[in-house]
Amino acid sequence: MRVPGGWWLVAGRAARVRFRVLRGCTCLLAVLATGCGYSLAGRGTFLPDYIKIVGVPTFTNRTAIFNLETTLTQKVRAEFIGRGKYQILPQATGVDALLTGEVTSVSIVPASFAANQLASRYALTMSARIELRDMRENKVLWENPGVTFRQEYEATSGRNAVDAAAFFQQDTNALDRMASEFARTIVSAILEAF
Repeated sequence: MRVPGGWWLVAGRAARVRFRVLRGCTCLLAVLATGCGYSLAGRGTFLPDYIKIVGVPTFTNRTAIFNLETTLTQKVRAEFIGRGKYQILPQATGVDALLTGEVTSVSIVPASFAANQLASRYALTMSARIELRDMRENKVLWENPGVTFRQEYEATSGRNAVDAAAFFQQDTNALDRMASEFARTIVSAILEAF
């Protein structure tokens, strides 16, 4: 005599039991993983707990690009503020940590050419020195004396510009895009200790 439901009924119960065991193990692993030190990128920091106020005075500009230091400094401040953990001030005094920067060079070279031998794309390279100093302990927390940032841009309106100052005058959005990416890179490197 056959039992109604047959072997597939037994298999169904076994599958439900396996599912419950698997779900329980997954929950257990999730609980254990929360205490293992992992965190979302962009949320962790290696800075000491007592650092609450970071001074970001205007960077020094050793290039011929007008207003480059102001744009970069504003973008770095905005990126720090966007992380929401620190109060950012524009001065070097009365702060827990001080971020200083010096833009040492900017160059632009053609990266690709159109059929008419005019540059269709430019590679912009910027170098800077960045340092974050703990003002309480008077020690360097993070530094990079040779930050190099490179980005490519499409040529604008068929114009040819191998001078970075002329390029930024032709494409004002390029400086803004470059500064935003530079700030994101620097702040991430500082806060995530890369």
